[in-house]
Amino acid sequence: MARREVVLPYSPRKAFKPFHNRSQRWACLVAHRRAGKTVAAINDIVRAALMSKDEYPLYAYIAPYRSQAKSVAWDYLKHFAAPVLRNSNEAELTVELVTGAKIRLFGADNADAMRGLGFSGVFMDEYGDFRPSVWGNVIRPTLSDKQGWAVFAGTPKGKNQFWQIYDQANKSDSEWFCLKLTASESGLLPHTELNAARAQISEDQYLQEYECSFEASILGAYYGTDLREAEEAGRITDVPYDAHLPVHTAWDLGYRDDTAIWWYQVVRNEIHIIDFFAISGANIDEIAKIIKEKPYKYGKHQLPHDARAKTLAAQGKSVIEQLAEHLGINNMAIVPDLGVQDGIQAVRQCLPMCWFDKTKCSDGLEALRQYQREYDEDKKAFRASPRHDWTSHPSDAFRMMAVAWRLEPKVKPPDVVKPLIVGPENTVTLNDMWATYQPPRGSRI
Repeated sequence: MARREVVLPYSPRKAFKPFHNRSQRWACLVAHRRAGKTVAAINDIVRAALMSKDEYPLYAYIAPYRSQAKSVAWDYLKHFAAPVLRNSNEAELTVELVTGAKIRLFGADNADAMRGLGFSGVFMDEYGDFRPSVWGNVIRPTLSDKQGWAVFAGTPKGKNQFWQIYDQANKSDSEWFCLKLTASESGLLPHTELNAARAQISEDQYLQEYECSFEASILGAYYGTDLREAEEAGRITDVPYDAHLPVHTAWDLGYRDDTAIWWYQVVRNEIHIIDFFAISGANIDEIAKIIKEKPYKYGKHQLPHDARAKTLAAQGKSVIEQLAEHLGINNMAIVPDLGVQDGIQAVRQCLPMCWFDKTKCSDGLEALRQYQREYDEDKKAFRASPRHDWTSHPSDAFRMMAVAWRLEPKVKPPDVVKPLIVGPENTVTLNDMWATYQPPRGSRI
């Protein structure tokens, strides 16, 4: 077979050359806005597909949404693959190269479309916007039979699952390639543009979008600053279960999607949040089993107001009645429906008193960090209402906890009784003596 030289219309930027020359199977690419990450990704995939020795090479570029993958990467894919293109299918967002290798674009919003496929390599763009379960439940298994590689890429949005990948990549040089491109160091954007951007957007926005800061607050996030303060104060740590105190639970009930549960103990003026769990599609029996298998002595199970609603599917029983069969009716409590905004304020009031177990509550904490207001594209402003996504149920359950805690009667600590000592060591005052005085019955004092 005659050979011919093919020149692809791509010249790598200096900043991306280490990425293209990597040898590790796993890679984390953190890049500032307008660095050229998508162009680098497409050309990296095209080169890998051309050089693949797999029998049926299949590569994927995955964005948070399929429509996003099409709008940002489809034209690039057709352009840079043109010299080696055999055919393309826009309906399936697929190109086939002259070697027989295929490259497809996917959206993480329809991750099930990737089930059953076997990839030689995948590039996950803006991985921080993926639902956390997509990697483990869907994408990782697709790489096993071909021992395919994976790139996790994006711009930071707080300490979410993308930060966890970045943290892991920094700790394992032998297995991971890690590259962080900040605008101040990459040289890809002129200083005049950076100065103009910094003058026109908030400091948190600039640090996140251009300096790749995982510490900057997520724009529109309700609790980002509060949780950052909790982290700095050491209140996200190891929080042990105190067997001498009751454990309460706070719920958000999902009928077609997730049910989320927080476990917490009240220790004087502190809320010790010791556990979190979320599950999708489980019935009441399965959820009650999870509760009972925990080694906790329970107090109240705080349920949302709609737990009173009776359903035909449950033979006319409400959720609280169904749970009572497993957990006891005396342990059930309904949290008053104060509205979302009042509940959010209750959360903000209680967060300074909260201590979180960093291991058992990691998924719930990530949901709280990313819980944010809906953005109105037409008005270019945030709406008052929260955005409904995977963070909603853990955040709603936490709202139940905050409202229940705020309405719980606060017990006044007992007065400290000072001993009356004869001599100069005595510190008791007349006010102290009067505060502890118990008048006899019938006295008019």
